[in-house]
Amino acid sequence: MAVTVYSTPTCSFCTAAKRYLKERNIPFRDVDISRDAKAAADMVRKTGQQGVPVIDINGKIIVGFDKPKINSALGLRG
Repeated sequence: MAVTVYSTPTCSFCTAAKRYLKERNIPFRDVDISRDAKAAADMVRKTGQQGVPVIDINGKIIVGFDKPKINSALGLRG
């Protein structure tokens, strides 16, 4: 399973989303778009917006820290 979290260091929802994944032992790649302009452009291309967090789970894009959508994409129960 490929999980990528596009985030910024100052985003509290990003921190919460990453904590949520860590607590469930879900490995993920954290991409800091404030330091990586190419990744930021890629995220905007995928989502059409600039807000974070954006979570890519096997190609399924979730904008924001949406637990039900994250759980569904990961096959987890609430």
